[in-house]
Amino acid sequence: MDNAMSLWDFLSAFLDTLTGHLALTACLLAVTDERAVGRRLRRWPPLLLSPLAATLLSAGLAASFPWLGMTHYFIVSLAILAMVTLWVKWAWGFGFWRALAAVCMASVFQAADATLSWMLYLELPVGERFRFMAAMGLHLGIGIAVALLLYRLRFDAWFRLLLDGETAPWRTALLLFALESVMEALLRLAGGIETRFLPLYYLLVLAMVVLIAALVVYLAQRLDAARKIQAQRDVIAQQRIYEQSLEGIRQEVRAFRHDYKNLLAGLSQQAGEGELEGLRRTLSELDAGFDRRLGQRIQASAQLGNLQIPEVRSLLLTKLAAMGERGTACRLEVLYPVTAVGMDVWDFVRCLGILVDNASEAALETDRPWVELLLLAQDGRVHLRVSNSYGNPIEPGQMWREGWSTKGEGRGLGLASYRRILEGYPNASSCTSWDRGVFVQELTVEAKR
Repeated sequence: MDNAMSLWDFLSAFLDTLTGHLALTACLLAVTDERAVGRRLRRWPPLLLSPLAATLLSAGLAASFPWLGMTHYFIVSLAILAMVTLWVKWAWGFGFWRALAAVCMASVFQAADATLSWMLYLELPVGERFRFMAAMGLHLGIGIAVALLLYRLRFDAWFRLLLDGETAPWRTALLLFALESVMEALLRLAGGIETRFLPLYYLLVLAMVVLIAALVVYLAQRLDAARKIQAQRDVIAQQRIYEQSLEGIRQEVRAFRHDYKNLLAGLSQQAGEGELEGLRRTLSELDAGFDRRLGQRIQASAQLGNLQIPEVRSLLLTKLAAMGERGTACRLEVLYPVTAVGMDVWDFVRCLGILVDNASEAALETDRPWVELLLLAQDGRVHLRVSNSYGNPIEPGQMWREGWSTKGEGRGLGLASYRRILEGYPNASSCTSWDRGVFVQELTVEAKR
């Protein structure tokens, strides 16, 4: 009898932990704005090791340290949190702190879900095993319902905005860890709540979940507002730079006009004297001088003029100026006016900034750094091509992993963020290629339908 009960206790503990993992996974997919659900779920089997390991750890602690009491629960909870975080780090390709933040956010909702199912287990007036199975079914059902509600409310978009913000990810992770700990503490209080206080307890748990979700949305909104205000300031500043560039061209034209008159007088004298070779040489110098003084600036100004999205034009003005100061040869070509792009303009600016920054940094590692930018807009489709000189070996299996960089671990966050942005736009596709010292990144955004 004791052996049978021991086996049932072990199996029930494993099923309880497994159900919690399933509910947590559903919430995790919801809070991370995850589009590639199928790809993530294909990596789900290794997660089964977590409930098994947690159950074995719990049984070992109960046998070896029966006096631990509530500390037992928190040790097992921390172990589960660590294991799931490592799984998310591998399956999602997140850095550690971002993975921890995502798991803690999902755990807040899962803990509230577990609270309701636990109370059902305590209060349902039927046999223990039936109560247990009913509680597990309710736990999983509520977890899926919460995940669908989060999708419906677009909570995922706000959370990912906070997750990908400029704030150090460890701060976000520690804040959410503290909030998740509060929810775990509320869950452990369930066993000591008298029946007459259950409605108040449910309201408290619900209020805590709503407040935590509202706090995350509030922080994300503040971050979004600050980012847009800064972007608008950058647009204004870069518009001034653009106007100064046009004013510089105007002054150069006036100076060239004065020189041009003098050159025409000299050309007339050479033509009258029949000095054809000297005339040909002077014309060649005149043409070269025009290109050197005005031609390149007018061409660059015309290309920028085709960029009729202020945010994009401002970003490229800044990047081109920065690359010029660092000695990188830059070439910009904008074929046809670019008036709109089939994605959020700030997301497109972030993608463009990531690609240009990576290109300019990689080009500086070569003897003759250069970067070429091509923007083609046609029939509502926008095609971006960023090429640069490149001399280092490529690691295709590593370059998209968060934290990887040719300059060492912990630096490369751009391409991972770039990939996550594009996952939210089914009408956008990217392509990467390299050959003979040239690295190319291409992004095509189809028109919205």
